[in-house]
Amino acid sequence: MKKSLTIITPAYNEELVVGEFCEAVIQILEPLKDRYDYSILVVVDKCPDKTFQIVRNLARYNPRIKALQMSSRFGHQAALLAGIDHTESDLLIMMDCDFQHPPELIPRLLEEHARGADIVFTVKADYSSISWWRRISSRVFYRILNSLSQTPIRANSSDYRLISGRVADIFRKQLRERTLFLRGLLSWIGFPSASIEFDVPNRQAGHSKYSVRQMFGLALYGMLSFSKRPLRLATFTGFLFSLLGFLYGLYIVLGYLVWEAALPPGWATLAVLASIFSGLQLLCLGVIGEYVGAIFNEVKARPHYIVEERVNL
Repeated sequence: MKKSLTIITPAYNEELVVGEFCEAVIQILEPLKDRYDYSILVVVDKCPDKTFQIVRNLARYNPRIKALQMSSRFGHQAALLAGIDHTESDLLIMMDCDFQHPPELIPRLLEEHARGADIVFTVKADYSSISWWRRISSRVFYRILNSLSQTPIRANSSDYRLISGRVADIFRKQLRERTLFLRGLLSWIGFPSASIEFDVPNRQAGHSKYSVRQMFGLALYGMLSFSKRPLRLATFTGFLFSLLGFLYGLYIVLGYLVWEAALPPGWATLAVLASIFSGLQLLCLGVIGEYVGAIFNEVKARPHYIVEERVNL
């Protein structure tokens, strides 16, 4: 019996590659059509180029190609969630259309699922094609996150992955949090999983759509979603510095009353201590504020995305 398979790819300003990507995926999946009834779902974040028009034209001649046009730019993670919500296939493969997620890897993902894995991750083995600062920032992020979180997340994992229908159903009905960090949530679910290493090729065209600010935001979402330790660290640090301040105050009082030492002018010392404690208070308030902001987003309960147009759906 055939299984249904949907390739979900988010796209933003990808007019130079999205057509070639669809053709490449079809070439990979056509030999497998006796086992898989496949389709390609392109989720287009609202963008100024012709990405959606190109996909819509392709969909007119090939019903296997489907598309969603978002009403605004909701982000990469929201686009993936929209793709999950708009398909009921037995298997879903999420991948980018810039060819840094090679389509040739799809049969291997399907093989790992056939061996019993509900989630098949991909891990970047050689990613020298990625800029040096992205490699370093990624390494630092995973090291910090895994030291803070009780949910282990594989370093250098990517958003190229396969999930089964029952995993997708969990996202549709249960996991609807606003601070989406899919890599962490998929590890947290805990279903049988496997991983495949791959070498990251160069982009076919264009440039990465993840700015430094967006990458920092995604990293922050990951830490807020999977760890309360920054709050505890802020509490511990506040307690430690309060204790040091109390001991320093006790030292001054004893010096004046017991040792009868003349108090030095000490303005520099006081200024430094005031700066340290003020900075520490602002840091702790900032940590608390990030968690309060995440709670605020959850309480508002706005939709993750809004669909403006559907094609072949």
